[in-house]
Amino acid sequence: NIGGGWHTDHSYEAAPALGSILVARELPSNGGNTQFAHLGRVCADLSPRFRDILKGLKGVHSNEHLYGEGGYYRDTDQSKNLGGIDVVGSAVHPMIISHPVTGQPVLYVNPGHTIGIEELDHGEAFAILHYLYEFASQPAYTCSFDWQPGSVAIWDNRLTWHLADNDY
Repeated sequence: NIGGGWHTDHSYEAAPALGSILVARELPSNGGNTQFAHLGRVCADLSPRFRDILKGLKGVHSNEHLYGEGGYYRDTDQSKNLGGIDVVGSAVHPMIISHPVTGQPVLYVNPGHTIGIEELDHGEAFAILHYLYEFASQPAYTCSFDWQPGSVAIWDNRLTWHLADNDY
């Protein structure tokens, strides 16, 4: 399941994808919903002091651990279906961004691609990121999209995480 963990598409690029679109052309007989999390709501519910701390930090985003040499998907049967598997890289982004359309503060880290925090050692970064990932994945911030034949889902990668349920 290539999308089976919370992630934001292409956050490992200097100019990440603004949005994504999926169309249901083939569906499993059951299951396969897509979960979404609203990172603007998450950011709003963090304490003001914690938000201030995060505003001064930058997350390190990468896809090398997934697609690079020795990466998770590199030697699987799925690698032949992944376009651009040889295109790996990393980027640094503020952990709280201002949404370019609404101006809303948004938490901009994700479990799939944020691998560290600039200027923090691994243990410190892991503790903060783990807390944020657990906080953001609470049911209060998530919803489930139930695919039907012909469904179209469009989402803003600057504002959401998503994952595919691996239940089919």
